[in-house]
Amino acid sequence: MKLSIDNVGKCYGGKFWALRRFSLELKPGVLGLLGPNGAGKTTLMSVLATITRASEGKVTWNGTDLAADPNQLRAVLGYLPQDFGVYPNLKAQEFLEYLAAVKGLDAAAARRRIDQLLNVVNLSDVRTRPLGGFSGGMKQRVGIAQALLNDPQLLIVDEPTAGLDPEERVRFRNLLSELSGERIVILSTHIVSDVEATATDIALISNGSLVAHAPPEELLRRVEGRIWEWVIPSADLNAVKQVYRVSSTMRRSDGVHVRVITAEPPAGAQPVSPTLEDAYLDALSTYRAAGLAA
Repeated sequence: MKLSIDNVGKCYGGKFWALRRFSLELKPGVLGLLGPNGAGKTTLMSVLATITRASEGKVTWNGTDLAADPNQLRAVLGYLPQDFGVYPNLKAQEFLEYLAAVKGLDAAAARRRIDQLLNVVNLSDVRTRPLGGFSGGMKQRVGIAQALLNDPQLLIVDEPTAGLDPEERVRFRNLLSELSGERIVILSTHIVSDVEATATDIALISNGSLVAHAPPEELLRRVEGRIWEWVIPSADLNAVKQVYRVSSTMRRSDGVHVRVITAEPPAGAQPVSPTLEDAYLDALSTYRAAGLAA
């Protein structure tokens, strides 16, 4: 099972490149596609889900070019887009039965699968309620269920925890981890903690380009020994931001606890263990600085 992305680019209006020369090869596991809003994540997801055609390059699924034969992937694809719509007058179970029929699932098998998935996403008790009365988080959980209907080999989820409360987010993270053993899961998000909790592999994207691709441990090693915490007066914070790469700040009674990324620590700063957020911010800042210098 292999998904290959080879120098893929997507141009809109003949001028704006949402993706450019993007290459990646994926095997079973959870890939965290991490980047700021507008980085090109949703465009890439649309290309991989065969909704949008690439302007250049190609995507292959187990050796089959998706531009030539998209149905090879569509039969084994589960997709939860960022903007997931529902039919407000349909009940949750009816909606899932409808989508199961669209995907060609046998009716009896579909009913069993829907029962299982409604339990997984914690919606069994409201299965007969119209979707129009669901909260945003509940609709998102229905979206997760529909993406899993055909037990997909490739599961693509775009900003899946938007609208979920903390308990639901943890439940979904655990679900992704459980699903990853025998399939490729792509989790596209700008929320670092979602990736940190689930991903076996991480791809960082900015301005439509691949910034880094590595296991979480490797990304953390790249900033090892360069993360420091420093307590400063509030009045000094703006000046510190002009000099150092600041990854986080927290106000306490003794001052502002500033986390900085630098090879040469400020006087009085203490070394701390890096987090994935530190690694992410450092990689993006280094990439942008290189672009400005070019």
